[in-house]
Amino acid sequence: MRIIRTIIWTVLVLVLLVFSWANWDTRVAIVIWEDLVLDTNVPALAITSFLLGLLPVWLLLRGTRWQLRRRINSLETAVRSAVGPKKAEDPLPGITDPGPPQI
Repeated sequence: MRIIRTIIWTVLVLVLLVFSWANWDTRVAIVIWEDLVLDTNVPALAITSFLLGLLPVWLLLRGTRWQLRRRINSLETAVRSAVGPKKAEDPLPGITDPGPPQI
């Protein structure tokens, strides 16, 4: 599974590098307020937009995983307390220990 993730990230980085190289000279004017204009490159705008879109999904994933881990831990604790401590099982049921050998 790690190899697939590595391949996907490698392809994504290569596509981003090719896109950035091809569009580096293209400038975009972003009007934030009437008197505030940001003049930036297209690749910087694309990377920033991607990261801003990825952030809420990543936070949702982390929150869900944290919540599920807490639920699993509480259920495991409940099962452990319901079962109780393990007792030493008699290896041969029905046979009593005669005690130490007598000489």
